[in-house]
Amino acid sequence: MAIDLTVNGTPQRVEADPDTPLLYVLRDDLGLNGAKFGCGLGQCGSCTVMVDGRAVLSCVTPILLMQGRAVTTVEGLGTAEAPGPMQRAFIEEQAAQCGYCIPGMMMRAQALLQERPDADDAAIRRALEFNLCRCGTHMRILRAIRRAADTMRHAETGAPSGRAG
Repeated sequence: MAIDLTVNGTPQRVEADPDTPLLYVLRDDLGLNGAKFGCGLGQCGSCTVMVDGRAVLSCVTPILLMQGRAVTTVEGLGTAEAPGPMQRAFIEEQAAQCGYCIPGMMMRAQALLQERPDADDAAIRRALEFNLCRCGTHMRILRAIRRAADTMRHAETGAPSGRAG
């Protein structure tokens, strides 16, 4: 079955069994390896991507549901040479330890901040309940998300960010 979708702003047509998880299409067919296979059951969040601006667990989302949808992966937030605000904040706060969960954390945080740029700590914590980190870098991850939120808000207003770094 042919599915037409947009991935990181680029129209794509993929041939896949309708039940194929979005994660497999991203990794195997499109070569986007940012989203990770963790549990395969939608319980760890390492496969999180954004679909039409909302966080989605790609390991349990069949490609059939992606017809005409816009998918954003961590690769769509920026590049190694020009990281986006969320990626830059994670780098500056040294939020990654093993790094396996980080793309999913970034995508869930990005979806939250796009919907609620003024998200407080309680909202950030609630949003991240779906994402597990076994390395214990939760406090650095929270700092990174607050830093990204600050940067994104100030980019919208043109005012300088209140964070150094």
